Amino acid sequence: MMKRALYNSSVIAVIAMGFAGCVPQKKFTAMEERANRLNRDSVKMYNQILGLTGSLSKLELAQEMTNAKLEKSKNQLSNSNETIAEQQARLAELQMRIDQQRAASAALKKTISDALGNFNAEQLTVSLKNGKVYVSMSEQLLFESGSAEVGKVGKDALASLAKALNEHADINVNVEGHTDSIPIAKKFVDNWALSVARSTAITRILVKEYQVNPVRITSSGRSEYLPIADNTSPEGRARNRRTEIILEPKLDKILELVEEEKR
Repeated sequence: MMKRALYNSSVIAVIAMGFAGCVPQKKFTAMEERANRLNRDSVKMYNQILGLTGSLSKLELAQEMTNAKLEKSKNQLSNSNETIAEQQARLAELQMRIDQQRAASAALKKTISDALGNFNAEQLTVSLKNGKVYVSMSEQLLFESGSAEVGKVGKDALASLAKALNEHADINVNVEGHTDSIPIAKKFVDNWALSVARSTAITRILVKEYQVNPVRITSSGRSEYLPIADNTSPEGRARNRRTEIILEPKLDKILELVEEEKR
């Protein structure tokens, strides 16, 4: 296009020179100016065409980039949808496992309550808290005051409990000893020692006399520091002197799902 415009301008210039000898100077000057103007217009038009061509290329490039970004966004959205679907599936499974855990705990509570049905509320209670079954046995049922030796009635209660535990091998067992706030004055150094001695005595009976798998059992003493009643009254202190046997269905599957959600 530029070459053609320059060619046209040259032709006009030659024609103008040819006419220069046979036309008046004024006319010749006018023709020369017109030829120059046409030449400038041609160059301007050529530059505009080049500019339009460059703009078109830029638009095409921008369009390609936009299409690439759009495709990437679609892929990301697709991947995101898959991720959301996977997370929803895991959450649904987690909820199912939690529901199963609750159902299992409720069934276990009923089993333990039935097994210990011969004992009254002053001797022991069975409750469900935070997905765990708490068997709270009073000092009156298990021990003489200040002693860690389990009596006959206490062993009978432990025998009934052990039978139920052996029928549910997937249950973890935590034996916790508790005291009141009155300092011990005889055989034991302090209430810590008494609470630990009582919990280990019960654990020993469950394992050695009633064959509960020791791998399932944890034994601990809480001394006076987890009371369930006011220690200022004899009734409150009697309630605090207890051994809690805490039963918890294994949470392996639930913990695995929780760990997956963290990753």
